[in-house]
Amino acid sequence: MAALLYETEPAPTRAFLIGIRNDRSDVAVAESETESLAKELAGLARTLGFEIAAQEKVHVRDHHHKFGLGTGKADEIAEKAADLGVDCLVFDGDLTPSQQRNWERLTGIAAVDRQELIIQIFAGRAQTREAEIQVALAQLFYSLPRLTHKYIDLSRQRGGRYGTKGSGETKLETDRRQVEQRIYRLKEELAEVRKQRAVQRKKRDKESASCALVGYTNSGKSSLLNALTGAGVLAEDKLFATLDATTRILPGKGPGLVITDTVGFIRRLPHALVDAFRSTLEEAAQADLLVHVLDASDPDIDRFYETTLSVLRDLGADKKPMLTALNKVDRLENDAVDSLLRRYPGSIPVSALTGKGLDELARRMSAALSGPVQRFRFPPDRSDLAALIHRNGTVLQETYEGTYIEVEARVEEQVVEKLRDYLV
Repeated sequence: MAALLYETEPAPTRAFLIGIRNDRSDVAVAESETESLAKELAGLARTLGFEIAAQEKVHVRDHHHKFGLGTGKADEIAEKAADLGVDCLVFDGDLTPSQQRNWERLTGIAAVDRQELIIQIFAGRAQTREAEIQVALAQLFYSLPRLTHKYIDLSRQRGGRYGTKGSGETKLETDRRQVEQRIYRLKEELAEVRKQRAVQRKKRDKESASCALVGYTNSGKSSLLNALTGAGVLAEDKLFATLDATTRILPGKGPGLVITDTVGFIRRLPHALVDAFRSTLEEAAQADLLVHVLDASDPDIDRFYETTLSVLRDLGADKKPMLTALNKVDRLENDAVDSLLRRYPGSIPVSALTGKGLDELARRMSAALSGPVQRFRFPPDRSDLAALIHRNGTVLQETYEGTYIEVEARVEEQVVEKLRDYLV
């Protein structure tokens, strides 16, 4: 009798991707941004292992509360989803809990928005206890307002004595209370983990200067860390390959320079994840020097550059001394590299794959973080001079007194010459 063969590998989730654009915005800018976000949404879906059955862009003139677009267009999408035989709809935007319920009722399949997609990716990538706690918090914050749809049918049942609440509502309240209690416990545990991280960082800061690699997701930060230090951390051509901050010593430069790889930034990052991952992003805020890693081969490099600067401003880290590394230049012709160097003056072309420019990057990093500590005193109305040091050096301490501003910093010799009259 012939042996029966069974399929052991589950079939990938088939997804129908939908981007919604408001026609009232600037057409040229909106079209370009929509195309960029559509490409990014596809990257997020593939990172999660989805099979993309189709992708569609929907133009809307007015906001519709029920589906986020008109009911006629919603019916059209539902019919197409049924014809494609997909398992879920993925929206490049945020769905309200009621919109999510409405789509799932209409189509009979899962409706996933950008927030949930990113949170699921983070959940699959968490390695350390800190990252696991942060992801769990983000999942709970996202799910809390969406608990009601699980009990929509139960809430209609009759139950209990006259004047008491129905069984469905009681179950909902019980679950909501359990979620809130779990959020409280996880926040306490996360606070303890952060306290330990702060102690480790303080000890590390006493012994060495620190540099954080920052940039858009999939710009090659982890590959660059591996190339510079031999760290051996996970580096994949996928979005959010790194969630946990990894710190390594830069070899050949003495014990005084450590480099930290941080979680990648992305446009429209869910607020729950910004809050949950703030301790990981704080590595950038606490570093003495930032290396902004850009994917030189990506046509959206300018958008990614601005997104990273925006996140750094939110963290209060935008005044940190910063070097710009144009990574993946091995994928470009020389003329294209020269064009980027004109757009990003002072940047360093590098390739984590071939090793091009790594020695120059290490030299520039070391130069920015080494040298003697200088102390300057400026008049209280010359905060522009303090800002000059922030832009061109490594500030160790800054004090604002009534009659002066005192700054301790490492700065290059040409900056010292400009500010020699203010040296203490």
